[in-house]
Amino acid sequence: MSTTARAQKAPDTRGPVRKLLTSFGFQILAALVLGIAAGLIGRQLGATAENPNGLSATLDTIGNSYVTLLRAAVVPLIFTAIVASISNLRRVQNAARLAGQTILWFAFTAFIAVIIGIVLGLVIQPGSRAGEGLETGEPYTVGTWWNFLLGLIPQNFLGLTVSTSPGEADGTFSSSVGFNILQVIVVAAVIGIAALKSGKKAEPFLVFTESLLKVIQRVLWWIIRIAPLGTFGLIGSAVIKYGWEKLASLGWFAAAVYIGLALVLFVVYPILVRTHGLSIKQYFSGVWPAVQLAFVSRSSIGTLPLTERVTERNLGVPRSYASFAVPLGATTKMDGCAAIYPAIAAIFVAQFFGIELNFVQYLLIVIVSVVGSAATAGTTGAVVMLTLTLSTLGLPLEGVGLLLAIDPILDMGRTAVNVAGQALIPTIVAKREGILNEELYNAPREGLPFADDSGDDDAPEADATSDKEPVGAR
Repeated sequence: MSTTARAQKAPDTRGPVRKLLTSFGFQILAALVLGIAAGLIGRQLGATAENPNGLSATLDTIGNSYVTLLRAAVVPLIFTAIVASISNLRRVQNAARLAGQTILWFAFTAFIAVIIGIVLGLVIQPGSRAGEGLETGEPYTVGTWWNFLLGLIPQNFLGLTVSTSPGEADGTFSSSVGFNILQVIVVAAVIGIAALKSGKKAEPFLVFTESLLKVIQRVLWWIIRIAPLGTFGLIGSAVIKYGWEKLASLGWFAAAVYIGLALVLFVVYPILVRTHGLSIKQYFSGVWPAVQLAFVSRSSIGTLPLTERVTERNLGVPRSYASFAVPLGATTKMDGCAAIYPAIAAIFVAQFFGIELNFVQYLLIVIVSVVGSAATAGTTGAVVMLTLTLSTLGLPLEGVGLLLAIDPILDMGRTAVNVAGQALIPTIVAKREGILNEELYNAPREGLPFADDSGDDDAPEADATSDKEPVGAR
């Protein structure tokens, strides 16, 4: 089977300066620097989390508006992506084998990550070195195994939840609507399996779902394109709200977490890439746009469209397999949030409260991290996973509140590692199964990975059912 190359494009006549200014990566980095500068200016003008000024309010509004846009697309994206990914298995030969390999590699890398987290926690001793005057906040949610299992049972078709709380000022009640992401995942998975088992009668529904997914992804491309603006607001607001004081009080803990994240991203993943005979440089250049967006958005689900696109277009994973593996990873593959972080955080809490952990409890940390990743559900934050770990070990949940002050700062790095792993595993499995388009993997990186391509829908996709060289990606 011949390899189909990308459609020929007109020569790029842009000058070097214009190329740099229109580069998505440069725009993100520039927004990061400008956001930090704006945040420092805001702090110099006296802005704090308790006493905002005009600049801090503007930055907060810009950042929150961008996150709100991402969250608005989360539920329809999860539903359509999971239904479509399960239905795509009908096009893949050895689908069960591919799914099994994917889940096995998810667990293997999570195991490595949690071991790194435990070792760093024992070596650095962040809980014993915690700064004085830490304030204990209230966890906004608490996870237990029982509540986690009960939470899998859908309360309604949409996983819709409504919470009502009294106002602090006048005592009036206000209600807010949210979605239980785990329940949305369960509903989507059940519908996807049912559609797959229904055969030809379900074809119109599956075609509609795949078309709807394309529409939602196109909207996400537009949101992703304004990520530099969101970066500016989010980083600037974070600098004003959290400053360096709170980070300093938990400096050793933050250092341990980021060292662990760096070891996984820049040591473990490259070793796995090289072990499978692939270029480390090409892996990082291919996945980097998604890693950048994940760092800013702090949401694996919000980054999902871009992660899937770079996995297919840059890393050469067949679309029929990537459309299953990447959405699965976005909801269950969390080396940062569900492995490194809860391991170091649990050890921090034990050290802070003077509690000795035994071998069985360390073993429980490993088991919870490898098995309980779905509790994070691809949304921002890892508090549910942490409280799940602490409750399993019998450690005080008050320890969660100690870490809330710098959680957004840590969550940036955690999510970046999550997304890097979500693209890595499909690449490794595709390579092992002989369906990776290595010509595309090794090709030069050109343009935005989510830029609209003329004829995109008509481009041939890699055929995961063939034992020959896969057809070129989009």
